Amino acid sequence: MPNNQCDKQLCAKAVPRLIDGWGRAYLLTTLIMIGALLAIQAEARSLPNYVDLVAENAPAVVNITSIRKQEQTAVPDIPDHEQLPDFFKYFFRNYPYQQRQPTQSFGSGFIISGDGYIVTNAHVVGEADEVRVRLNDRREMMASVVGQDVRTDIALLKVAAKNLPAVKLGSTQNLKVGQWVLAIGSPFGFDHSATQGIISALSRSLPDGNYVPFIQTDVAVNPGNSGGPLFNTDGEVIGVNSQIYTRSGGFMGLSFAIPIDVVKNVTDQLKENGRVTRGWLGVYIQDMDQALAESFGLKRPRGALVSQVSPNSPAEKADLQAGDVILQFNDKEIIRSGDLPPAVGAVPAGETATLSILRDGKNLEVKVKIGELPDDRAPKPKAKAKDENSRLGVTATDLTDEQRKELDISGGRGVVVTQVEPGSAADQAGIEIGDVILTFNKENVKSVKQLQEQIQGAPVDKPIQVLINREGQARFLVVKLKGQ
Repeated sequence: MPNNQCDKQLCAKAVPRLIDGWGRAYLLTTLIMIGALLAIQAEARSLPNYVDLVAENAPAVVNITSIRKQEQTAVPDIPDHEQLPDFFKYFFRNYPYQQRQPTQSFGSGFIISGDGYIVTNAHVVGEADEVRVRLNDRREMMASVVGQDVRTDIALLKVAAKNLPAVKLGSTQNLKVGQWVLAIGSPFGFDHSATQGIISALSRSLPDGNYVPFIQTDVAVNPGNSGGPLFNTDGEVIGVNSQIYTRSGGFMGLSFAIPIDVVKNVTDQLKENGRVTRGWLGVYIQDMDQALAESFGLKRPRGALVSQVSPNSPAEKADLQAGDVILQFNDKEIIRSGDLPPAVGAVPAGETATLSILRDGKNLEVKVKIGELPDDRAPKPKAKAKDENSRLGVTATDLTDEQRKELDISGGRGVVVTQVEPGSAADQAGIEIGDVILTFNKENVKSVKQLQEQIQGAPVDKPIQVLINREGQARFLVVKLKGQ
């Protein structure tokens, strides 16, 4: 009995303790689960909800079809009907030689005003003969190209309509890496597709976009998205989707958008003048690496290193020199060389800019009157004389007095070779791009026109002496011209 009573007493004490332990464990587990649920809910609340944004802005996003009509031969290997001998014309009399086969390209765009102005990429419309715009409500309209700027890849279109839905334009001044963004467009022709991501980097320089500080994102952008809007979470357009980095042709996590501040400036000029003007400094620049930075007395790579100054440019007039390191342009610090072109381009021609430079270890301040950037992307006239290309096989330009002085060439001689036709007489003789032709057939060459005349009067299939200057060294070459 004493033992049984003892066991009962022990059990009476142990059971409540066990229950109390289970209770504490259960309570602790419950609290942990509640905490996890609250954390998940908080995280869910922090993720953006794009439902209202898409519903509000999708009607202002359009699909663009560019049509280019061109003559194409049905079978390129067969000559034109008129070129055939009479005997064969009968057999090929019904053959469809020339067919007008239009080519189409697709992209996206967005309406910026209710009276029908639309923004897209310049490469979307290109040299199109027709541009069609399809709205969200499936209406289609013909659009006219108000203007396009190849350097920024922006085009402005106009449709004859009123009271159209339009997007809100934001600003890129306060963008931060990591913030959420949304793209709406027509990838692969799938209209009004929405994709989301974050800003990966700002002011990104690309090889073919010197005047655009691109916004880099990880938003899924594919062919057909070009020209479409990039939104922030407030529903404002902050960029125009323009390019992707890809090895496969599809999206690989790197997409680039043109900042809306650049777009506003370009579209305002296109609307007012039909063309875009931008500031010009007139320097060739390169980036700095650690070794270069140390050689200039800098602790770390920064600034734009001037490698060459263009003749008669604003930079030359302000006495900028090769070897100067531009550290600041007006109020903008130049971290990389790619920061300089968009900063200069944004300044109107005729205004004075202040540059902070490093020269021979000393910090200097230079005032420069900004010029207007030459339109070097305009179509260039073809060579006037066929003899220059067909017989010798070079394209050349006249030397300036400054270039002659720099190369120590006297007597007003010299034309510089800018292109050599593969397999031509010049190519076989060893003439290279950058060579300066001083004499041709023992006669001085003082202009491209004179060279053309000398080529026209030169003998065929006989050795002709050509004296060139290559990297400061004169040498003779021998060419043999072929008959025409």
